[in-house]
Amino acid sequence: MRRATGKGLRVNLTDSLLSTIDLRSFSNLWFWLVLAVAWSNVTHFVMGVPFDMVQRARRRGGEGLEDLNTLALIQARRRMTILRSSGAWLVGFWLTVLTMLGVLGFWYGYELSQALFLLLGPLTLGAWLSLRLSARVEAQALQGEALVKAIFWTRMLIQVIGLSAIFVTTMWGMWHNLTARML
Repeated sequence: MRRATGKGLRVNLTDSLLSTIDLRSFSNLWFWLVLAVAWSNVTHFVMGVPFDMVQRARRRGGEGLEDLNTLALIQARRRMTILRSSGAWLVGFWLTVLTMLGVLGFWYGYELSQALFLLLGPLTLGAWLSLRLSARVEAQALQGEALVKAIFWTRMLIQVIGLSAIFVTTMWGMWHNLTARML
């Protein structure tokens, strides 16, 4: 029986943690679940407004449409206030993170960075479309049918981006898994 020393215990604990976490992304079921859930949430909550509320407002009108108008205006004002107060810093920080992930992933070959870049890069485009819609809602005071149409078409664009991103990520992940060296 081997006696665990301080250093030996640390190495065994580290090996155990890394084998449990498994930093390989494209062959990990959890990555694909996160990818699916992320795009599902982004396409359902356009500008923070649930799409079932948009459908209800379009079909029934009345109180549902008033609720949609109110929630969309609240979300638009909230997002634009954050953008005005610290938007430049947030955009700079986020672009730095994406650049670091891209360089680490595609220049240095770290699989986790590649996966995060392929997940977060397109999600950033979806967030930008939601911010653009927020600016339109606030500036043009979109309400009623015009608001429903704007949210609907923004959702369609985000879905196209999402489908394209899932396709590209799937192709890259399959290529990566097929060309990876097995130990």
